[in-house]
Amino acid sequence: MHIFAIANQKGGVGKTTTAVNLAAALAQAGQRTLLVDLDPQGNATMGSGIDKRALTRSVYQLLVGLQPLSEVRLTSPAAAFDVLPANRDLAGAEVELVDLDLREMRLKAALREHHDEYDFVLIDCPPSLSMLTLNGLCAAHGVIIPMQCEYYALEGLSDLVNTIKKVHANLNRDLKIIGLLRVMFDPRSTLSNQVSAQLEQHFGDKVFKTLVPRNVRLAEAPSYGIPGVLFDKAAKGAQAYLAFAQEMIERAKSWESAETTAKGGSSAS
Repeated sequence: MHIFAIANQKGGVGKTTTAVNLAAALAQAGQRTLLVDLDPQGNATMGSGIDKRALTRSVYQLLVGLQPLSEVRLTSPAAAFDVLPANRDLAGAEVELVDLDLREMRLKAALREHHDEYDFVLIDCPPSLSMLTLNGLCAAHGVIIPMQCEYYALEGLSDLVNTIKKVHANLNRDLKIIGLLRVMFDPRSTLSNQVSAQLEQHFGDKVFKTLVPRNVRLAEAPSYGIPGVLFDKAAKGAQAYLAFAQEMIERAKSWESAETTAKGGSSAS
């Protein structure tokens, strides 16, 4: 099971769009996928076709220990992936988690019990360093950072990288940056191309090959409760997320083969 937090401390960068569309694209490719909505706004929940206003259980009950994961998860009616849904109740978890044991590890512990049920778990984190985001980062093996190719995005990126380093040092030794995904990309913009080149120069193969363009159809999809990759498969944005899912599957295969090789080497020695 590969667990990835989709995080960026800057809002409005296509984080939830990435989480929902990657989940749907992975499911379409035959991967058993779980999407965890850790944002009290519940946008990933709604974008997956689940009405957050009608929820009787949410990830809130899971985090504070009232319900197990099996009682909270739902299957997206729009696509073949599971969702741990969120609504406004989750805002209360911030306060309640403070007094609980191992408060940063609640999500990690819940996912551990379902290790064999999923190939990919995607965690949509809120756009702030909160107790909810910490739960996401502590549960994850790595972070996918969606970012726009603009000046302010670079400013925010250094803050996020520092946060990931701190969590890695103090709470989760497995955590690393999996990659940067360039979203809302406009190839006609000189600035977009300059920032994109800077990212490739500084982060090398940590920058995903896939470029997600600005796309009206992707923006329209959530209002219908359908992931963009299903709403209009022919749209350029949908095609980009389908390509991104394949890129993630290929990377996962290479990590698994590297792990197997490492284990073989250590047992031989």
